[in-house]
Amino acid sequence: MATERNIRTNFAFYPPEGNGGAWHATLDSLERALREAFPDPAIGHRRSGVHELTVLDFEIELAPDVWLDGTASIAEPDYAYITLTDVTADEAGAFAVWLRDSFTPAPNLVRFASSLAMANGEDTPSPLPVEGGREDIGDLLRRHLDAFDY
Repeated sequence: MATERNIRTNFAFYPPEGNGGAWHATLDSLERALREAFPDPAIGHRRSGVHELTVLDFEIELAPDVWLDGTASIAEPDYAYITLTDVTADEAGAFAVWLRDSFTPAPNLVRFASSLAMANGEDTPSPLPVEGGREDIGDLLRRHLDAFDY
């Protein structure tokens, strides 16, 4: 009987291509949303040496004893991203559903990519479906990883 691998990688979420300000958000509004949605998040701001922008680092409890680490930069109007570090497809899927349904102003404004895909030459983010719950999006992200796990 085959067993399913639980690949851990980094996932990134972006607004639509060419519309970095589509989320109509700031680091402060993301911080407020994270504090409202997740109990006792650890949140800090720092200057990124890579992009020379202020970023928001966060750690949230997605479910009991399931913690996610992330970093976000939202430099409206032309640049935004949220990355999750060392997560499974299910963990990233749960966060993606929250991002799509509770943070962005419309469900068609989220694209995703993974470090695994990028390491294998795919650097174009894919649109996140506008519908589907945690399980559906987790399955989609798992299929995404499977396509690049060779």
